[in-house]
Amino acid sequence: MNDSPARKILALSGGVGGAKLALGLSSVLPPDALDVVVNTADDFTHLGLHISPDIDTLLYTLSGQNNQELGWGLAGESWQAMDALENLGGETWFRLGDRDLATHLWRSQALAGGLGLAQVTNELATRMGLSTAVHPMTEDSVRTAVHSDEGELPFQEYFVRRQCQPCVSGFEFKGIEAAKPNPAVMRLLRSEQVAGVVICPSNPFVSVDPILRIEGMYHALLAVDAPIIAVSPIVAGMAIKGPAAKMMAELGMPVTALAVAEHYAEQYPGLLNTFVIDQSDATLASDIRSIGIDVAITPTIMKTLQDKQQLARFTLGMMEFQA
Repeated sequence: MNDSPARKILALSGGVGGAKLALGLSSVLPPDALDVVVNTADDFTHLGLHISPDIDTLLYTLSGQNNQELGWGLAGESWQAMDALENLGGETWFRLGDRDLATHLWRSQALAGGLGLAQVTNELATRMGLSTAVHPMTEDSVRTAVHSDEGELPFQEYFVRRQCQPCVSGFEFKGIEAAKPNPAVMRLLRSEQVAGVVICPSNPFVSVDPILRIEGMYHALLAVDAPIIAVSPIVAGMAIKGPAAKMMAELGMPVTALAVAEHYAEQYPGLLNTFVIDQSDATLASDIRSIGIDVAITPTIMKTLQDKQQLARFTLGMMEFQA
C-alpha cells in the first residue's frame, strides 16, 4: 500500500491564455492532480461588487461555461441588467452579463459575510463541479496600476474602458509589499507533492509578475525540487490574446519570445528550467539557451481542446509526469 501523497502539478495563470492551458492540463491529468494559483491584481470593485476577472475566466473555462465567442464571461449571456442600467445613466463600460452578475453578487455577499477570497473561490469552484483546486495568489488587496501617457490608470480602466489605447511606460502593484501569499499555495510548495510547475502563456507583466512578486513566492518556487516550465505568450512576434505585444513595444522591448525569456531570467534568476516556444520561433532557441534556460519547441497556439491537450501533454512529458 502506497501512503505517499499524490503528486500534483501547480500552474500559474492569468487571463485567457492561462485559462486555455489550464483547461488542457485539467482535461489530461487525473482528478485532483492540478492546482492553479491565479493573479488577483486585476481585481477591482465595480458597481459595489468585488470583481475577480482572472479567477472567473479560469472558473468559467474549466467548467465549460466560458463564452468562447467573446473570450470572456459566460456562454448564453443576456444583457438586460446592463441595458436597464444604461437607461438610468449608470456606468456600463465594464459589461456584466446577467448570468455573470450572479457570480459577482454571490462573491460580494460572501466576502461581506466574513469569508476570505480563497474560501469563496474554493466554494465557487466546488459549485461549478471542478476537481481542480483554484487558489487566489493572495487574500490581501493588490491592484495593478498602469503608468501611461495619460497618467496612472487602474488596470481595468486601461484594459477595458480605454481598450489598451494609452501608451504604457510601466506597471505598479499597489499593496504588494504588504500582501501575504495564499497559505494553501505555500503549503503545497513546501510539501513533496509538486511534480512540476507550469507558468502558463499569460501576460508576463500584468498576470505573472504579480504572482511571482508576492512575498516569498519566488523563493518558495526556487526551493521546489521539480522542473519549472514556462510557455511563451508571444508567437512569431504577436500575442495570441491580449496586449502583451503592444506593451512590450511601448516598453522598448523586442516583441519576441526571446524577450519574454530574458524578462523572466532577469527578474527571477534561476527560476525557469525550460521555456516552451512555438515552432515558428525555432530560430530563437540558441539565443534563449545562451541565457541559461533550456528550450522546447512545439505548436503552442491553442484553438481547439485538442490543441490545449497536446500542449499540456507536451509540457507534462518534459516533467516526466504521465497523463
